[in-house]
Amino acid sequence: MESNQWQQYLPLTETTYYILLALLEPLHGYIVMQRVQEMSRGSVEVGPGTLYGAFSKLLQEGLVRMVKEDNRRKVYELTPKGKDVVRAQIGRLEIMTQAGLDVIEALRSTGDME
Repeated sequence: MESNQWQQYLPLTETTYYILLALLEPLHGYIVMQRVQEMSRGSVEVGPGTLYGAFSKLLQEGLVRMVKEDNRRKVYELTPKGKDVVRAQIGRLEIMTQAGLDVIEALRSTGDME
């Protein structure tokens, strides 16, 4: 799929990016919060209010769907559209990372950075 069609969703916030990454498999909210913290190596912590606000928006945008609901837990997963948006965001991050590495290499080669 052409990444331009996903531009309206990009750039993802750091929190949204990690939530979507966590949902590559169906999970309930508490596990999503734990996964976000693990994947971000502790740099992103998502509380229940933030998470369920994000779920509401992501459901409305069609990036996630609820796949199961029992007495106390709702299980969410990425939709195909959500997976495409994650791929597009990863592409953006790869470009940004490469640009940064190129600048660092150029500075090192001129002796401006050690």
